[in-house]
Amino acid sequence: MQDPNEDTEWNDILRDFGILPPKDEPKDETEEMILCLQKEAEVKPFERMTLKELNEAEDDFDEDDMKALEMYRQQRLQEWKILQKTQKYGDLREISGDQYVKEVTNAQKDVWVVIHLYRSSIPLCLLVNQHLSLLARKFPEIKFIKAIVNSCIQNYHDRCLPTIFVYRNGQIKGRFIGVTECGGTNLKLEELEWKLAQVGAIETDLEESPKQNITDMMMSSVRSASVHDTSCASRDNDETKCYSYRNF
Repeated sequence: MQDPNEDTEWNDILRDFGILPPKDEPKDETEEMILCLQKEAEVKPFERMTLKELNEAEDDFDEDDMKALEMYRQQRLQEWKILQKTQKYGDLREISGDQYVKEVTNAQKDVWVVIHLYRSSIPLCLLVNQHLSLLARKFPEIKFIKAIVNSCIQNYHDRCLPTIFVYRNGQIKGRFIGVTECGGTNLKLEELEWKLAQVGAIETDLEESPKQNITDMMMSSVRSASVHDTSCASRDNDETKCYSYRNF
């Protein structure tokens, strides 16, 4: 049987009279690839589209596109939910005393809350605020808060500052009161991160406690001993005031 696609004069005559169909042109693989790429380019990449754009583009998709679109939409929604769950906060927020119960004691269940009671006239308080701001960005799932101490507790003694309390489900899980417990006047960011990790508030990637400046530790010890010797009798009363805000 004669091949209708054979390139002969007789077949050309038969094609001219419509007896044979037009000759099949050989397929150009390069051209096919270009056409395929052009077709793919007509559909926006899912990765570059927002959920709103995905919804608006549904009418332009075929059945295969719709299946891929639905899978991708579910993936994006799941990623968004995870992001919302893990990135609730991300900054160091300021509150006043009348917000304490709502924002700290009655915070959302299982959320760790780190609150710093400070006075802006104390340099270490300002340093702690700087460190907490950085930690808030690093650990956005943790609620970092600061409050001017006078708005929470009246007549709070300066030697109790900085004061850092760590809460979870309305209970204090950790406390750092005063210069020494907070890490000294040369407190490093990593040292504060380690302290918070030790009480369970954060999961740090630090493998061991950062080495603290020996000179600072000695100076802090001298100051602490001096204060203790001269005002031992009044310390218990001051520390009682340090915790009295819990009744607010």
